[in-house]
Amino acid sequence: MTALTDITAPSPVPEYHDTDIDQLFNASGPLSQAVRGFRPRQSQTEMAKAIANAIANRQALIAEAGTGTGKTFAYLVPALLWGGKVILSTGTKNLQDQLYLRDIPTVRKALNTPVSVALLKGRANYVCHFHLERTLQNGRLTAREDVGHLREISRFVKTTSSGDKAELSKVPESASVWNLVTSTRDTCMGNECQYYQDCFVMKARKEAQQADVVVVNHHLFFADVALKDTGVAELLPTANTVIFDEAHQLPETATLFFGETISTSQVLELCRDVLAEGLAHARDGADWAKVVSTVERAARDLRLTFPQDIVRLAVNQIAPSSPFFPALDKLREELDIMVGVLEGQAERAETIEQCRTRGLELAKRLADWDAARQPTQESTEYPQDRVLWVEAFTSSLQLHLTPLSIAPIFSKQREGTPRAWIFTSATLAVKNDFNHYASQMGLWNEPAHTWPSPFDYGNQGLLYVPENLPAPNSFDYTDAVIDAALPMIEAAGGRTFLLCTTIRAVNRAAERLREEFEKRGLPFPLMVQGEAGRTELLDRFRAAGNAVLIGSQSFWEGVDVRGDALSLVIIDKLPFSPPDDPVLAARIDALERKGLNGFVHHQLPATIINLKQGAGRLIRDETDRGVLMICDPRLITKPYGRRIWQSLPPFKRTRDADIAKAFFEQAHVEQLADNVA
Repeated sequence: MTALTDITAPSPVPEYHDTDIDQLFNASGPLSQAVRGFRPRQSQTEMAKAIANAIANRQALIAEAGTGTGKTFAYLVPALLWGGKVILSTGTKNLQDQLYLRDIPTVRKALNTPVSVALLKGRANYVCHFHLERTLQNGRLTAREDVGHLREISRFVKTTSSGDKAELSKVPESASVWNLVTSTRDTCMGNECQYYQDCFVMKARKEAQQADVVVVNHHLFFADVALKDTGVAELLPTANTVIFDEAHQLPETATLFFGETISTSQVLELCRDVLAEGLAHARDGADWAKVVSTVERAARDLRLTFPQDIVRLAVNQIAPSSPFFPALDKLREELDIMVGVLEGQAERAETIEQCRTRGLELAKRLADWDAARQPTQESTEYPQDRVLWVEAFTSSLQLHLTPLSIAPIFSKQREGTPRAWIFTSATLAVKNDFNHYASQMGLWNEPAHTWPSPFDYGNQGLLYVPENLPAPNSFDYTDAVIDAALPMIEAAGGRTFLLCTTIRAVNRAAERLREEFEKRGLPFPLMVQGEAGRTELLDRFRAAGNAVLIGSQSFWEGVDVRGDALSLVIIDKLPFSPPDDPVLAARIDALERKGLNGFVHHQLPATIINLKQGAGRLIRDETDRGVLMICDPRLITKPYGRRIWQSLPPFKRTRDADIAKAFFEQAHVEQLADNVA
C-alpha cells in the first residue's frame, strides 16, 4: 500500500485572518443575512477559527463539537473560502447527500463564492449500462417484484444525468435487483467496455477531478486508499484540505478496509457467473455445470465445518483437528481447477476472461489468509500486528485478516505533501480526553479541542437510572427493562426511542410492548427496526407524534428528530462490544502486554463514545425537552460508572421514577405556556 507522498503539490489559497471569521459569523454578516434562523454562536465562531487556522497552516485538528454547535457551517465556511481543493468525507450517504444538496449550496450562496462541487459515491450506487443490458437480456431475476423494478431502472437510465440510484425513489435501495445492474471492482470491464464513454462511474470521477469541493463518504475514502478503486486516489494528491465529519466512525471503517475479508458467498457468486458465461460463450468448452458444482460443494462444506448458526473465532481458537482446515484446502484445490478451465476458454469472451481474473484473485486471497496463519520463521506464534479470525453466518463463512491497529497505516497515508486534516464529530472525547481516539488514528500530539453545546442541558433534560434492575446478563433482563420502561412511555405519551444493544433484545422488546400496549389499551404506534427501512421508519415516527420506535445500532447515531415527536430515549444496556469479538480480544491482549489495562484504555472509552452517540438523540434543538433513561445498573454500581455519566451531557440526575414522570408533566405545562404566549 503506497502513501500519498510527494506528488502534485496542492494549489495556493488566499490568506486568512481571524477577523474574517468574526465578520462572517456575526449578527450582520452574510450568513445571518442569507440563512433563515441563523444567529451567532460563540462555539461555532471559535470552531470555525480553529479550522481556518488548521487549513492555513496545513495542520491536523481533532474538533469535537457538542450537538447544536453548528459544526457543519463551522467547517464549510473556512473550507469554501480558504480550503483550496477540498475532500469532504462523511460517515453516511444520508449526510453526504444532505451536504451536497442542501448545506453546501446554502453556504456557497451566502458567501457568494464560485466554488464548484461534486458528489462521488462508490460504484455500487451507479447504474452500469453493461450489467443492465445483460440483465435485460438474460432475465436472471431472483424476486417477482424485480421485474417491475428492472423496468423502472431501464426508464431511469434514459433520463438521468448521474445514474445515482438515490434519485430513483420508486426502487428501494435494498432491492436485490440493484446487485444485477451495478458493477463491482471485480465485474467492471473498465475501458474495454462498449459503454465506457457513457459510464456514470467514470463521469462522476471526471467531475470530481475538476471540482473544488468533492463530497465522499468514509467507506469510499478508505476503500480507495486500500484498493485504489473509487477515484479518490486521483483526488488526494491535489487536495489542500481533507475534512472528516462523523469522524468517530473512522477507526471502525478504516479497520474494515485496511483488513482483508474473503467469503464463501463471493465464491458462490463467481460460480453462478462462470456457469452463465460458460454456457453463453463456450458451451462446448467444458461441462460447466460439473466444473461449477464441485467448487460450490467445497464452499458449502467449508461453511458446514461450523455447525452453529453464528460463530466468531480467532484462528488459534479453532482446534488443529477441526475439519475446517482440510475443507479450506479442498476449496482452494477445487477453485484452482476451475480457474484452469477458465484459462483454456478465456479468449472466447471478455466476460470469461473477467471470471478467470476474479477466480485468480479469490484463490490468491485464500492462499494469503492460509499463509498468514502459519508461524513465521522467526516466531512460532501467529503474526502480532494482524488478527486472523473466522465468522460464520447462517449461509456463509467469512475469513478475516484484520490489522491490530490502523494507527501506523493511517499515519503513513498522511505523510508527504503537507495538507490540512480535520476530524470532527459530536463524540470524540471522554471527559475532554482525546487520547483514545488519537491513539486509534495515529494522531499523536495533534491539537484537539472541544466546543460545548449551546443547549441548556440542566433544564432541558433529565438522566434517569431506574432502581432494582437485575444484572444485564440476567436471562430476563429485557423483560425487566420493559417493566421499568412502560410507566415512563405512558408518562411521555409515547414519543420514545428504545435503543437496544442487540437484535435479540429488539425482537423481545417489540414482542412485549405489542402485548402490553394491547392489554393496556395504549394508542402508541409501534415501529421496529427491520419492519421497514430506516428512513421510512423515521418519517412514520415523526408523522405519528406519539410513536415508540425500537432499534439497535443503526438508530444510535445519525438520527435527528426535533420537537415534540421524541421526548424519551431509553437505552437498555451500556454498549460494550461483545466479549466474543476476536479483534477486541487481540487488542486488549496487546495493550496488556504493554502493561496497560485493556478495559480502562480501550473498552471503556469506546463504550462511552458509543453511549454519547445514543444519548445525543434526545436533545436536538434549543426548545427540546426530555428524559434519557439508561437502564443498566452498572452505571451506578461499578466504579467506572461515574466516568461514564460524567462524559454525558450535564443533565439533572435522578433514580426516582416519580421525579422522572413529573419532568414530562412540567414540560407539558411549559409547552402550553409557550403556545399561549
